[in-house]
Amino acid sequence: MILITEFMDEDAVNLLKKKYDFYYDISLAEDSNSLVKLINKMKALIVRNKTLVTRELIENAPNLTCVGRLGVGLDNIDLNACEEQNITVYPALGANSHSVAEYVICTSMLLLRKAYFKKNEMIAGNWPRQESSGSEVYGKTLGLIGFGDIAQKTRDLALGLGMKTVAYDPYLDKDSNVWKETKNLDLDNLLSISDIISLHIPLSKETKNLIDEKKLRLIKNSSVIINTSRGGIIDENSLAKLLKENKIGGAALDVFNKEPINKVNAKKFEGLDNLILTPHIGGVTKESNERVSKMIAKKIDIHLSK
Repeated sequence: MILITEFMDEDAVNLLKKKYDFYYDISLAEDSNSLVKLINKMKALIVRNKTLVTRELIENAPNLTCVGRLGVGLDNIDLNACEEQNITVYPALGANSHSVAEYVICTSMLLLRKAYFKKNEMIAGNWPRQESSGSEVYGKTLGLIGFGDIAQKTRDLALGLGMKTVAYDPYLDKDSNVWKETKNLDLDNLLSISDIISLHIPLSKETKNLIDEKKLRLIKNSSVIINTSRGGIIDENSLAKLLKENKIGGAALDVFNKEPINKVNAKKFEGLDNLILTPHIGGVTKESNERVSKMIAKKIDIHLSK
């Protein structure tokens, strides 16, 4: 039996429905007590990022053999506990890369151009033409922190727009062919020279608050920073402070220290016209959801058919 706790494309659900019994309830993502009670009979579990696949949950799942992750981040899944119980975890690697890459490029344009934030002034009868001119992305330097599949697709789009690209990834072989059109820099140099900075790294002990106030102060006051990876990598309080002081040109956050964000957590962002906030949808489009769902459905099917 398969348990699905978060939204999945209907065609992919129907693909599984033909062969397996399943229980599909998105309310379980935030109801750990009910989830623990249901998991006992399940052979497969399919989640996104809200469902916490904890050691406790796994210890109450004697029949569970695999977990499908409708996305790529695995910080909501206790991988050590899964390994101890011989539970295979399947992320949807590469399936939402195009969506995230487009988000980064589109948001870069919005932040640099500035004109798109003037609607209320114009409705009020003003004509803010001079302060709305902004900048082009053509000729600008895109700095990618982390240089995996999503960052490389973002690089490809940026090169097509006439941008220059640099990246920081200490885990990637310096002799790899991926560096052919992208300069390999250390983190401080990347932050100092880039016009657009985009994060593409997982949240870990090493990356927690990696971009703290000291690192943020290396960024040019005309540059923008975009985070579509994980909350907790950028120090949100320091970012809000430097945006208010106009020490950084702009920012976009699609991920947050605590999700979903609430009024208390969001208060630090009030009054920031140079900030874009989105609800963790960088990799979520109609097309990516279809690809992600189909990929995980096929992986779960193959696993259970063994």
